[in-house]
Formats: sequence, C-alpha cells, structure tokens
Amino acid sequence: MNATATASATTTAASGLGGTYLTFALGGEEYGIEILKVREIIGVLPITSVPGSPPTMIGVINLRGKVIPVISMRRRFAMAETEAHPHNVIIVVEGGPQGLIGLAVDRVSEVASFNPADTEPPPAYGLDVDASFVAALGKSQGHIRILLDIGKVLASAT
Repeated sequence: MNATATASATTTAASGLGGTYLTFALGGEEYGIEILKVREIIGVLPITSVPGSPPTMIGVINLRGKVIPVISMRRRFAMAETEAHPHNVIIVVEGGPQGLIGLAVDRVSEVASFNPADTEPPPAYGLDVDASFVAALGKSQGHIRILLDIGKVLASAT
C-alpha cells in the first residue's frame, strides 16, 4: 500500500469514530472515552495500596463489596501529580479481560456526541500522550478532545 492509500485508509478509519463519549479533564487537556465502556462515575473512595503493583496503579477500592483496581490517568500519561481536589473522580470502566477498572481523573466534563465528520486521526507527533492510545481527535463546540482507545490505554497499565 502506498503512502497516499495508507493516509486515506487512516483518515477513513478515524472519521468512522463518531459516537458518544464521556469527556474528562487532566490538567488543561480534555479526553474522551466511549460511553458504552463506562459503568459508573464515583467520588474518590479510600484507596488501598497494593505492594508490587505497576507504577500507574494507585491501589484498589471496595465498591459495594467488589475490589476494583484504580489507575492514575495522570501517571499513565506521564503527567505530574496534583493535590487532591473535590472535583476528582474515579470513572469505572469495563476493562475487557481485566474486568472493571477505575480511572482516577481530575474531573468529568460532559457527555459529548461526535459525528464521524467531526473526528480526525491523531497527528504523527506533538501529543502529550502516547499516540497509540488515541483513537481520534474530536472537534466539538470549538474544542478539540482527545478520544482514547481505552483498550490500548489499559493494555499495559495493569
């Protein structure tokens, strides 16, 4: 496949990523996760550290009798830690074979819908996060949101 055909295939694939996303903030950036992957949003609960866990994992929480691992999205994206804030939340997502996983984020923004025409493939360079985690860039209400492939984000995080 030549470079033009590859670029065209990438654009076509990314432009098919319309849908509904839960958007959240980390620092000054906004990210989105497919709403169908989200199980619930909870306030920060007491987190128990687990010795020997990966650096991105903060620990585990007890959510209605179920133990759920929690990863810091700031650590996952190599961002500096910040002080706890009342807007901090844990987004509980379906992590595939790993089961439910909590994502610690700065705050939830909104549920946003993106038409396929409002999405573009990520640039080849210049992102603050690993480009392999990015499914597309979504344009909505004058903002650009980084739409994540949550499966790839979680693949090596736990």
